Amino acid sequence: MPHAFDKDFWERHWRQVRAGGPRAMGGNPPNPYLARETGGLTPGTALDAGCGGGAEAIWLASRGWHVTAADISSEALARAAERAATSGAAERLQWVEADLGIWSPGAQFDLVMTHYAHPAMPQLEFYDRIAGWVAPGGTLLIVGHLDTPDSTGHAHRPPAEASATSAAVTARMDAVEWEIVTAEEHLRTGHGGRAVPLHDVVVRAVRRR
Repeated sequence: MPHAFDKDFWERHWRQVRAGGPRAMGGNPPNPYLARETGGLTPGTALDAGCGGGAEAIWLASRGWHVTAADISSEALARAAERAATSGAAERLQWVEADLGIWSPGAQFDLVMTHYAHPAMPQLEFYDRIAGWVAPGGTLLIVGHLDTPDSTGHAHRPPAEASATSAAVTARMDAVEWEIVTAEEHLRTGHGGRAVPLHDVVVRAVRRR
């Protein structure tokens, strides 16, 4: 049965994460693709769409970005704010509780990123939606799950409806409007310090002026 990925789903998810004890409360490190794909960018304004526990938003803020971090789960945002309080970058972070399927930030950003966010709306339509929040000359960074036949049986295999290929993502991006910088699929090992195989899609694109 398909996952709902609604507010109730994510509140339950993050309550379970919190119940995992001090290790879970400490949170995972920022996604490894973030530094690789954004390290050369000049800090400006950023939106983290589906920020979860806040690792990526905090990493950006600690490097001078002014970050709006949005998530549907109040549990996730509370965890993220706790973590940010000791980061030294809390003043450059704004936490927003929002359903990204209907919420609009009312502004465009120099960087819009999402890491494994799964809204109630179709995954590719979600990527289309957040792409509209990138300012001219700005960057879109999508890190998502890839559902593959050889991931069958893995405990952390994503639902098929929450994954997309790099080709499927970039096929929806108008070449006149976007320059595709990165379109890759990777297998790596991670997940909170555990040796779990993760199949990832990474797409970075720049909105042409």
